[in-house]
Amino acid sequence: NGDVFIEKFIENPRHIEVQIIGDKHGNLIHLGERDCSIQRRNQKIIEEAPAPNLSQEARQKVHQAAIDLTKSLNYFSAGTVEFLMDKNENFYFMEMNTRLQVEHPVTELITGVDLVKEQIRVAYGEKLSYTQDDIQFNGWAIECRVNAEDPENFRPSPGKITGYHEPGGFGVRIDSSAYQDGMVQPYYDSMIAKLIAYGDTREIATKRLVRCLEEYVIEGIKTSMPLQKTVLKSLRFQNAELTTNFLKNFVKI
Repeated sequence: NGDVFIEKFIENPRHIEVQIIGDKHGNLIHLGERDCSIQRRNQKIIEEAPAPNLSQEARQKVHQAAIDLTKSLNYFSAGTVEFLMDKNENFYFMEMNTRLQVEHPVTELITGVDLVKEQIRVAYGEKLSYTQDDIQFNGWAIECRVNAEDPENFRPSPGKITGYHEPGGFGVRIDSSAYQDGMVQPYYDSMIAKLIAYGDTREIATKRLVRCLEEYVIEGIKTSMPLQKTVLKSLRFQNAELTTNFLKNFVKI
């Protein structure tokens, strides 16, 4: 019956995505995967690379699937192939974003590749600076999207930033245009900063990111940071029990 549409139900899926980049000369490589399962309203708020608790077999399969898809399209430039993965590591194509993603810094930190620079070079018609064999993965990186919103109900919190101080130190990266006495407008996306921590291990990166969240001062508006700190400190996150239902089922501020 053509009126009946059946879609596979994936219980507690993970959101796994693969960063790729290609040039106009037929060269295309992947730069590993990211786990972006911590979401609110199907929008990512914490991303990390590499994906934890993923078998090497599944890792290689999802990388190859992303390469096969983009090669079949003769794709060039940066892009992200996104999948949903079930508890048995079966994965299913969701979408492809033909651009750099908000979470690209975590990939840059574990690979040492400047994705913005490579994207510009490719747009100029130059060949990629790297082959697949050149890409090495070192350490762990986790990013928080700092949003100007109420951390309990996710309502936007525009207004004037009356106090602002960024954390710093080794392994800390902040991409932001926020500043003291700056205005957060109600007309645009609520993200005002990307806070990223890098470490040799996931545990080190997590602790470093928690410390940064505790030191980051943004006054005058509400932000998502209290929620993200709760997530990072939770046993489920530390055990990498990640699903897209994480916030809905497990976290209370």
